[in-house]
Amino acid sequence: MITRRDFLNGVALGISAGLSPWQSLQAESQARARYYPPSLMGMRGGHAGAFEAAHALARGEGAFRAGSAAGSETFDLVVVGGGISGLSAAWFYQQQHGPKARILILENHDDFGGHAKRNEFQVDGRLLISYGGSESLQSPNTLYSAIAGALLQDLGVNIERFNTAFDRQLYPSLGLSRGVFFDKENFGRDALVTGDGTPVVDDDIPAGKRNARSNRAFIGDFPLEAADRAALIALHDDPRDYLAGMTEVEKRAYLDHTSYRDYLQQKAGLSPAAVRYFQGRSLDFFAIGSDGIPARAAMVLRYPGFDGLGLPAERAPTRAGLDEPYIYHFPDGNASLARLLVRRLIPAAAPGRSMEDIVLAPFDYAQLDSANTPVRLRLNSTALSVKNLGNAVDVVYMRGSQLHRVSARHCVLACYHAMIPYLMPELSDGQQDALRACVKAPLVYSKVAIRNWEAFVRLGVHEIYSPTAFSARVKLDYPVTLGGYRHPRHPSEPMVVHMVHVPAFPDQGLSAREQSRAGHALLLQTPFASYEVRIRDQLDRMLGAGGFESGKDVRGITVNRWSHGYAYAFNSLFDKAGDEQRLTSLARKPSGRVTIANSDAAWDPYAHAAIDQAWRAVRELNTG
Repeated sequence: MITRRDFLNGVALGISAGLSPWQSLQAESQARARYYPPSLMGMRGGHAGAFEAAHALARGEGAFRAGSAAGSETFDLVVVGGGISGLSAAWFYQQQHGPKARILILENHDDFGGHAKRNEFQVDGRLLISYGGSESLQSPNTLYSAIAGALLQDLGVNIERFNTAFDRQLYPSLGLSRGVFFDKENFGRDALVTGDGTPVVDDDIPAGKRNARSNRAFIGDFPLEAADRAALIALHDDPRDYLAGMTEVEKRAYLDHTSYRDYLQQKAGLSPAAVRYFQGRSLDFFAIGSDGIPARAAMVLRYPGFDGLGLPAERAPTRAGLDEPYIYHFPDGNASLARLLVRRLIPAAAPGRSMEDIVLAPFDYAQLDSANTPVRLRLNSTALSVKNLGNAVDVVYMRGSQLHRVSARHCVLACYHAMIPYLMPELSDGQQDALRACVKAPLVYSKVAIRNWEAFVRLGVHEIYSPTAFSARVKLDYPVTLGGYRHPRHPSEPMVVHMVHVPAFPDQGLSAREQSRAGHALLLQTPFASYEVRIRDQLDRMLGAGGFESGKDVRGITVNRWSHGYAYAFNSLFDKAGDEQRLTSLARKPSGRVTIANSDAAWDPYAHAAIDQAWRAVRELNTG
């Protein structure tokens, strides 16, 4: 277990292994003096202190007497939420109203960026940078609007630079492939099978470079009965029309309203044991298992079982976007996009001007909420009340145990939509219901700093899918070298391992929203120590044959817990046609001098959606 050497008041610090007790105490003292959240380990994401006041408000517990809140600050704009959408809203407002516009951004977490979270580790004197949430710029050449593209350009982001910053050849050049880990609890024995050639959504590895084996050889090593292995091989290599007799319209309707799991069992004839292999395939992308995604969505993502149906290829923008290589990635993911925005809004916070120098730019958090700058970013501040009062908006928020009040000409709510009805109870019942329909999906991004990655190389894998284990995806971090930061290239060097856990409830008959709500509660009930035990256990079992031992190889763990993670996305298993447009349009309807942003407003959990919704919200503001 990680000891006090690694923790200070329950939150781990970035302290290299091997320090003496005196050195550890000295490092703790230095950490107290310097506020720098990216270096914190332990429980991050939705950390303690970030959600309690909001949850109490939602439960109706505690009388937040807004009338007792003190404060006389006034601003032109108050933004609730310091994620990509909130920061973009502040940027667009400043572009519209000039550099002297007074803007206050309220963020409930101890760091800015929302889900665009930066994680740092120090291992044997080496800095490792990774992402704790929002990963990458999703298909910017295909999916980004002119507005989102212009914002990137204004911030100095050159999309073409990622073609050289992201090394797509590193892992293939070492002979590494993707693999699958079968856990003994669900498959009878632990087994790591390498050479997975399954198409991957948003692939960062070039076709032909995946070091995959044939499906017959790969599936032939699965710990399944011979009949199940044969059925899976046929599913991949022997296309059949499992919906023979249906028209094209009937086939699409069936696929829209049948889960991928049920399709595989009912139409493809796979046994429950064989179908279990697919249960976690969709967890990282959809944050729900194969029981909760429509078969048609699985077809769009090129999961096996559809090549023989005779249906024309999907031509939706989403499909086109998924064909772009997944390489538009800073070392800290979209945290660098948030850092670029903050640096432009508050120049004193960090030096530099380019996408290169943002990677290692030192941020002075003391400058974020300075009275000397027009834009102020106030962390650890949870909004509890937003009201239109004539020509102004009254905003009450809690910081620590104290209530504070500010007044503004305008307000943009760039926060979780399901919280807005509690902030603004005067909204119509219909709008409140539409806002609550956006139930975010929970997920956990755990980052594990290891002293080397030789075990991965010995086993021949860089990424591992686990159908039913705690973490559905385990992978070596994206190989990005940018702005003076060099990604580890030799297996003897320290590395960050990315692990994805999504709480799933496949056999309980729950809708996507119901599974998400159950997952919210489960994540908040699970302490860091439990995550650590599960993380270490899975890594030891997966990689033990390659010589990995968590007791000596793990140098730090950061658990980015997002009980409210991905914005809700339309799901034809549980939503009616037209629900998305109807509910999103109603949910984001302006109220007086208050407008509503965030990717939630688009039912689309991507950075470009967050930017577009920020633009719309600022444009809708009453500028009178």
